[in-house]
Amino acid sequence: MITIDGNSAVASVAYRLSEVIAIYPITPSSSMAEQASAWSADGRHNLWGDIPRVVEMQSEGGAIAAVHGALQSGTLATSFTSSQGLLLMIPTLYKLAGELTPFVLHVAARTVATHALSIFGDHSDVMAVRQTGCAMLCAASVQEAQDFALIAHIASLNSRLPFIHFFDGFRTSHEINKIVPLADDTLRDLLPQAAIEAHRARALTPDHPVIRGTSANPDTYFQAREAANPWYDAAYDHVAAAMDAFAEHSGRRYQPFEYYGHPQATRVIIVMGSACGTCCELCDMLLARGERVGVLKVRLYRPFSARHLLAALPNSVERIAVLDRTKEPGALGEPLYLDIIAALAQAVSQGERASLPRVIGGRYGLSSKEFGPDCALAVFDELAAPEPKARFTVGINDDVSQLSLTRQADVRPVTNRLEALFYGLGSDGTVSAAKNNIKIIGNSTPLYAQGYFVYDSKKAGGLTVSHLRVRETPIHSAYLVDQADFIGCHQWQFIERYQMVERLRPGGIFLLNTPYSASEIWAQLPQEVQALLNAR
Repeated sequence: MITIDGNSAVASVAYRLSEVIAIYPITPSSSMAEQASAWSADGRHNLWGDIPRVVEMQSEGGAIAAVHGALQSGTLATSFTSSQGLLLMIPTLYKLAGELTPFVLHVAARTVATHALSIFGDHSDVMAVRQTGCAMLCAASVQEAQDFALIAHIASLNSRLPFIHFFDGFRTSHEINKIVPLADDTLRDLLPQAAIEAHRARALTPDHPVIRGTSANPDTYFQAREAANPWYDAAYDHVAAAMDAFAEHSGRRYQPFEYYGHPQATRVIIVMGSACGTCCELCDMLLARGERVGVLKVRLYRPFSARHLLAALPNSVERIAVLDRTKEPGALGEPLYLDIIAALAQAVSQGERASLPRVIGGRYGLSSKEFGPDCALAVFDELAAPEPKARFTVGINDDVSQLSLTRQADVRPVTNRLEALFYGLGSDGTVSAAKNNIKIIGNSTPLYAQGYFVYDSKKAGGLTVSHLRVRETPIHSAYLVDQADFIGCHQWQFIERYQMVERLRPGGIFLLNTPYSASEIWAQLPQEVQALLNAR
């Protein structure tokens, strides 16, 4: 096993499966492009023994145009992007989907600038391209991000649809976790060689000329547009088959729609992305209390298969909460919520389902707003209310439109062997040291280790907080450390600026970097800090 962050895990797979990689850096996907460029410069080979050609273009629009050109020549090509960069690719994504051209675009999903720019993560960028015709596969963890990078490439080649493989920016892209790596032999065994040869055979060449990119008139355009339906109808089966083949080689089994929880659940949360891990942890806590709850994880978002969604949903469900990590102002609801409503209503109208469960929809996690176990519990509690809110937000205190849910304090569904916090200043080495600690523990011991790092948009000089977890089993906690066994403060001036000791558990250790000696330090501490330390 290796200890690695999400971007590095995805880049490793994408690099080995590509011949041309066109890049333009944009946070938080930049490190995928940077690593691909460094590997190419170092002469690292892909699966076929060649060195992929990595080209940095003038913009994201240029990057996807270069990918389009490479694909038309029968080359295996890929790219990485986020946010506005993805939006600049929309015209070419329409072309790639319309031409049934297989390729995978890896997206660290990030907020699209609206009233303000934000470099942090949510699904507003990927939801803005759901109409392009590209298939969309969502990973919820570092392990899934690596595995789905391969599954997306396999499914794309077999289905001839371009795939957008996305995962939460920062929360997954920059999280360090211990995963099982994919070996070259696994990639070779699973890649569909016949589909690769068919892709190469479709290359534009004077030897067998074809017409592409024409201008169509009303007499043929509609018919040709509908002619793509069989490829989209078959896409779900291609993804499911790729996941099944992957499971046979790796032992890690995935499904496009995966249910977790009580087999006769009455309350279910439907969600995709890193929040799946948080909801499942909270679900375990409620199941231990005897509550009939569950979580439905959406992995294949486009093409959306209503039939398979309903097959994964327990027939006993009475109330459903659909969580969207995006906001669509003016709409009746957010995208996933509307898809779920449409799927259920269609099933009832066609007699496939006896009744329509009560479905509510909520927004969460915009711009990496924290979504912890308290948020998941608030959603389950709202489902149990006599009259749950039809539309809600969770994770904020909405005193404007009064849509937010009330959260409980100190909700802890999982106990870890060690939880630690390190406070530092941007560029002072705290984050790098914390990353090294996590990798040493993960790579040198049988323990599982997780690291996540919080910082603002400044390149240097801002507050950084490193969140570390260690335990004997895999860590799926996609949320921040709230109460720590160990807190390190690497900047003396922080002692009066930030509430750190308040987050220390009773009996915990507080390490302070200070210019004062051991005999002098206590007198220099603020009285409230002294009182808190004495209480712990």
